[in-house]
Amino acid sequence: MERANGREGMPHLFSGLIASCLFAAILVGAEMVAVHLEQATILATAPELFSLKNQGLAFQRAAAHAAGVLPLYGSSELTAVRVPERANIFFHTAPTGFQVSPVGAEGTNSLNMLQKIGALGSDLRDKKVAISLSPEWLLTPGAWWLEVYKGNFSLMAASEMAFGTALNFELKRDIASRMLKFPSTLKNSPFLEFALKLLASGRWLDRVLFCVLWPAGKAQTTILELQDHFEAFNYIRHKLKPAPPRRLETLDWPKLIASVGGTKTTDADKVTIAPSLKEKASRGRRDVTFRNDMNASPDWINLELLLRTLARVHARPLVLSMPLPGDFYDQKGVSRSAREDYYVRLRTLVQSYHFPLVEFKEHDEYPAFLYLHRDHLTAKGWMYYDRALDDFFHGRLPRS
Repeated sequence: MERANGREGMPHLFSGLIASCLFAAILVGAEMVAVHLEQATILATAPELFSLKNQGLAFQRAAAHAAGVLPLYGSSELTAVRVPERANIFFHTAPTGFQVSPVGAEGTNSLNMLQKIGALGSDLRDKKVAISLSPEWLLTPGAWWLEVYKGNFSLMAASEMAFGTALNFELKRDIASRMLKFPSTLKNSPFLEFALKLLASGRWLDRVLFCVLWPAGKAQTTILELQDHFEAFNYIRHKLKPAPPRRLETLDWPKLIASVGGTKTTDADKVTIAPSLKEKASRGRRDVTFRNDMNASPDWINLELLLRTLARVHARPLVLSMPLPGDFYDQKGVSRSAREDYYVRLRTLVQSYHFPLVEFKEHDEYPAFLYLHRDHLTAKGWMYYDRALDDFFHGRLPRS
């Protein structure tokens, strides 16, 4: 009787196994079709900036695999002041042989960026990538960055980074420690929060437990990947714009920059008034405040983690930093000498990883570079950015 029941159960078990394999094959096939579609439409999606591209990874991964696309990770400068000179618009038709693929949104900071880059991992190996930094991140003390970090948090990127194999345990430990400082981003994913706590502890027993949980984490990221591909498919099907015609041109950068509105302030245009002793003392105090705020900014730690992540995945990054609004700081009484400390610290950090940096510090006191004394680029500022990106993509030393 028991043998008969066992024989009857075997066909059901075999049928279930066949059905599971068939379902898995369908999912794999659907993912392959989605990836092919994403890569086939990259010329149309690369220059666009939209929420799904920023929060998901499908379009970022397609850009990473495209030879004629340069990913540009940044913040609100990518979305504010829509002008024809903005990099993704200027290079829309690939005038010099490549397009710029922007990724970012208002408030995106280094910790948001590194999670996406760590999630892409080997997809970025030997890939040229541009990183745009806002000095404001590195000059503001306190926990201000936590709120903007929350607004740009991607559960998919965080999960892929944590359960991926591109980063080593030491780097994951340091990143997890930073992420756990803002637990509200993880309240909807207790499993990821638990995994990050295991990574952050650094204890060997917790590391073993993380390895035990790793298959479940990979299963979760696989589900998120499939959802991302499905949403990407819907975007391509319903919202995709036609790919722009490619027009190769020979660009005269000095002429192009000179033709854009805005004038450079020269030394002859400035009126220098000798400050009184009282003004000197006041400026000295403001310099001290400026340096203290810079040294207390938590984003220096996030930036170094971003640089470590770029190095670990073997990407080939160019780091761009908008200049400080020097005329604004002049009015506040912060000296050029104090501002120089920012440029020196940034250059020291970036060059310790042997990455090229363009910080545009010679434009520090040129109001035509930044929009309304903020960390947004004017049309002229974007032209300088564009030239640096063009030089970098074509293997030339980027100019500022």
